[in-house]
Amino acid sequence: MNDSQTTPPPTKPTPANRLGWDYRKMASDLGDPVVPIIDCHAHINGIDAVHVYDEARRAFGVTETWSMTRLTDAERIHKALDGRINFIAVPNYMSDDPKTAQTQGFLDDIPRWGELGAKLCKFWCAPRGRDYSEDFGEENLCSLNHPWRKRQMERAAENGMCMMAHIADPDTWFRTNYKDAERYGTKAEQYDQLAEAIEAYPNPWLIAHMGGSPEDLGFLTELLLKYPTIYLDTSACKWMVRELSLHPSEELIGFFDKFKGRILFGSDIVSMDAHLSPQTEGRNDRVLQAGSREEAFDLYASRYWALRTLFETDYSGESPIADPDLKLINPEKYDDMSAPQLRGHALPKHLLKSMYRDAPEAFMQAVEAASI
Repeated sequence: MNDSQTTPPPTKPTPANRLGWDYRKMASDLGDPVVPIIDCHAHINGIDAVHVYDEARRAFGVTETWSMTRLTDAERIHKALDGRINFIAVPNYMSDDPKTAQTQGFLDDIPRWGELGAKLCKFWCAPRGRDYSEDFGEENLCSLNHPWRKRQMERAAENGMCMMAHIADPDTWFRTNYKDAERYGTKAEQYDQLAEAIEAYPNPWLIAHMGGSPEDLGFLTELLLKYPTIYLDTSACKWMVRELSLHPSEELIGFFDKFKGRILFGSDIVSMDAHLSPQTEGRNDRVLQAGSREEAFDLYASRYWALRTLFETDYSGESPIADPDLKLINPEKYDDMSAPQLRGHALPKHLLKSMYRDAPEAFMQAVEAASI
């Protein structure tokens, strides 16, 4: 038994544990999932933090993780998790030379990811990518239509990979951070880049964060009907809790039933060794969200508790996870520690079984068949 399994939960509220809960007890109260869970969207890093993450995922019945991990850490992360991890190829976002890392560097890294068994190549296409790429002098690099992204997709396909993409961000961001539609485009316009890319690579695509539009099941229905090769994951826990809780259960269950087999469970958990360190001057705690081993466990465990509770139960109450997006829209009513209502939808067991295990297994079989 390691230290993280014996330490008590934090006594003061944290962004991941506003209510002072014992997530180990909460995991026990939830019990085992209907089938062991495959988490199809995570970012597992940190040679020490990976062990904290491993405890959290085991507590909530997650037996396999698909991860966007730093290439330099991949082999050690694979060993730490006893091989129960599949890597997704990503650029080196931690590089001191982001222009090279996002262009030729990623092109060079893709075959190395292939050697590590990666079957998916991830492209981050969020609107704020315009700001990110312009900072190092490469306009609109993050679009799927950019020449570098086209070369990278071609290299990924040559190495037996299918594509994964983050296309859009929350509606709340388009009302605030992206109000300048001439610069960032409307939310609907974010999806224009998919058409050409899917035509060029008609194999399975995994679109993160419920396709980028958990707010609008009607739009997602049209998207999935238009593009039969698109699959969705449920990652971005705070976003999913806030928006999926608002849908009537009958509508959400109907959507999941209609597209059974094309919705995969994902958490978007990010682990890093910085989560294990106490606060220091200049540290961005809003980003890191944890400053000790105990807080790191709560950070990772809270995402699994919230998503499983959202999908499996009829719980109705405040989320234990702070959601600063509420303050973004209404700063007079909310602060950084405010949280939305979490309203569980108690999905039928056959839909849980599909989302947790059958759909990701079938998706990966389709990916492997496409690479032959």
